[in-house]
Amino acid sequence: MASSGGALVSLQPYVLLEFLGLPVTNAMVTSWVISLLLILCVRLAIGRVTLIPARAQAVAEVIIEQAKNILTPLVGAVALDAIFPVILGMFCFIAINNLSSLVPGVGAFGFYDLDGHLRYWLRPGSSDLNMTLALSGISSIVWFYFMLRYEGAWGFIRATFGNKANRSEVPGFIYHPLSLVFFAVGGLELIGLVVRPVSLAFRLFGNVYGGENLLNGMQGVFSWILPVPFYFLELIIGLVQALVFALLVSLYVGLCTNQEHPPAVVKH
Repeated sequence: MASSGGALVSLQPYVLLEFLGLPVTNAMVTSWVISLLLILCVRLAIGRVTLIPARAQAVAEVIIEQAKNILTPLVGAVALDAIFPVILGMFCFIAINNLSSLVPGVGAFGFYDLDGHLRYWLRPGSSDLNMTLALSGISSIVWFYFMLRYEGAWGFIRATFGNKANRSEVPGFIYHPLSLVFFAVGGLELIGLVVRPVSLAFRLFGNVYGGENLLNGMQGVFSWILPVPFYFLELIIGLVQALVFALLVSLYVGLCTNQEHPPAVVKH
């Protein structure tokens, strides 16, 4: 992360070039580089999967097994295998993007514009609101897909707006007015569904962008020793925010899939 005398980090990513009329920003370049390195590192470390695992494969299997143990209570055993690659991919991508601001050179190299501002080539992808909105949009598509697959459209409508009271245990003069109450509650739940991706995007963006400004400000005050504790703080926050994002997406999906008796629409 570059120091610029304590000035605020640019809220918008810098456009480095245009490709087919589309802007390519420094946040996009960082995300592409991270995605490529992540794929290459995993492939080179694990290599060909064998029945008797090598050391790297054994370590990866242990990590995956522990991650599955964490996600199973949230999404349920029925949907675990289908949702696990998505959740793990999101966590790794977001975590590495969050921590990329701590890598020497990120935010430090670039070119100066006519106003004398450094337009650096690399910027953490999750410090760009466009990136976090895209991630939350993908999570909404994932939720919608699993909702239709495991609950069905009618099941979702019934679970959202239907009367949750047991008719055999509630008198009729109470049961029917409760239907209106639960219908109104369903309207509030729909508002919550709209707010979910927005809250996911702004939570992640705010923490990473705020951390960039914090480090930049500390370096502007004193370039040595003083910023070190804040680097460790950003390390923790970056990992926690990636974990929170992944767990929240798992929880949202689990509300549709984590059932004692999965609906008949489940496809294997």
